[in-house]
Amino acid sequence: MPLAATGELVGAAAAARSAVAAFNVITLEHIEAVVAGAEQAGAPVVVQVSENTVAFRCGRLLPLARAAVTAAEHAAVPVALHLDHVQRDDLLRQAADAGFSSVMYDASRLPYAENLSRTRGAADWAHAHGLWVEAELGQIGGKDGRPPLDAHAPGARTDPGEAHAFVTASGVDALAVAVGTTHAMTERTATLDHDLVKRLADTLDVPLVLHGSSGVPDGELAQAVAGGIAKVNVGTALNAALTRAVRSALAARPEAVDCRSYLKQGREAMAAEVARLIGVIGTPRTTAAPR
Repeated sequence: MPLAATGELVGAAAAARSAVAAFNVITLEHIEAVVAGAEQAGAPVVVQVSENTVAFRCGRLLPLARAAVTAAEHAAVPVALHLDHVQRDDLLRQAADAGFSSVMYDASRLPYAENLSRTRGAADWAHAHGLWVEAELGQIGGKDGRPPLDAHAPGARTDPGEAHAFVTASGVDALAVAVGTTHAMTERTATLDHDLVKRLADTLDVPLVLHGSSGVPDGELAQAVAGGIAKVNVGTALNAALTRAVRSALAARPEAVDCRSYLKQGREAMAAEVARLIGVIGTPRTTAAPR
């Protein structure tokens, strides 16, 4: 199947008052697991490669991107490719030629004015090259001399009024919002601000994205989607599933040296988690036009 476009998948989910799941990948096994899990669920999916993963892959984007493109083209469900948490402009400029239909440009660590300026420039370039653009906005500092609060710091929240101004001025296509999650959570204990999710959804005319979803319990996640979240990002949950399966396999057979045996179990565990989470958020079994 031809590569799907992230914007088409997110738009279709938002129109159905649902969400599309987006999974961060690190290895080929991650990619295969995401595709297999989505096929099991019969739903579209977004495969995400982060700037941190590019750094882990010796600074090279193309090897993993090409593997993801090939997997997507052989998938039985629509699969889109997304470049996640990009801070480097040189990496952003590699996205379109590597098969990505979308990018999350992350200047959220910067003061509001600089975040806006950097994001506006990135969005202008990305749109000129056919890319759908996501950005992130947390709590804005500056009052009483306080610095900006990172979007995933404890207590960070996205202000609806500031978010509306930011989206309008930056021209982005989607906004990742701070509503109570934190990246890299290994326990599912996050409590979301569902009233804020609804106010953001009512205020903005672009889809909302939830980062740090691995730390959100199933019921909270489903409620967030019902409240207006249209893209759900997951990373740590897959890594946890992989690690648990590999540890279990090696504990049962400590003499094992052929990595295929335990990586197979890890891949199957990740695929099961992908299918399960897609079921939790209720992604529609619909297709999107190819890019």
